[in-house]
Amino acid sequence: MNDILLKIEGLHACVEDKEILKGVDLTIRKGEIHAIMGPNGAGKSTLSAVLTGKPQFTVTSGTIEFLGQDLLAMSPEERAWAGLFLSFQYPVEIPGVTITNFMKTAVNAHRAGKGLEPLKAGDFLKLMREKMAFVQMKPEFAKREVNVGFSGGEKKRNEIFQMAMLDPTLAILDETDSGLDVDALRIVANGVNALHTPEKAAIVITHYQRLLDYIVPDVVHVLKDGRIVKTAGKELVAEIEEKGYDNL
Repeated sequence: MNDILLKIEGLHACVEDKEILKGVDLTIRKGEIHAIMGPNGAGKSTLSAVLTGKPQFTVTSGTIEFLGQDLLAMSPEERAWAGLFLSFQYPVEIPGVTITNFMKTAVNAHRAGKGLEPLKAGDFLKLMREKMAFVQMKPEFAKREVNVGFSGGEKKRNEIFQMAMLDPTLAILDETDSGLDVDALRIVANGVNALHTPEKAAIVITHYQRLLDYIVPDVVHVLKDGRIVKTAGKELVAEIEEKGYDNL
């Protein structure tokens, strides 16, 4: 049985006329957690943006397959329905839209994309209560506008709550640890770990070791100047802490 979830070969991508990804090769299998580390400007967030289909990024060559399908031929919505999820570095605020209404729309859009009926109101509210408890969100947050007035930790916790509700096959966490204190970091990491199964995978994009103390990667990659320049096991994290990126 083929256990490959994501296969990237020779990926080049640019923004306007600036090339950022310069030949990325990456294979992720079911059950794996991959960490992608690297200096600012290396292309880490660009890679996540290309995977999720942000229109300002142009793929100039290379291929991406997700669950055996041509990911680049799919719209951003189709990618999400197929099981991709991105946790943003800077979650956006959506004034006037409650978390309940936002998640109801998102969950039912996912279900429609898979040919399923919308969840009944009672079933949706039950699922929402379960997942909010899962990431230690207070029930009253369901009535609040999406991320409006939230602290940095609350925004990131809300991202993991959304991930729990949508149950993706491949979760991409783009610098989820940015701006978190140690308690919020632990809650977010515990949520990610609890959602992980042998059938799913995750990409953790980060600058720092501290998140990887909680979400332990199977494979660590160093992305530098648009290419993956080194791949190893979790021991590479300590090497990066000791030597920095320039001396790898």
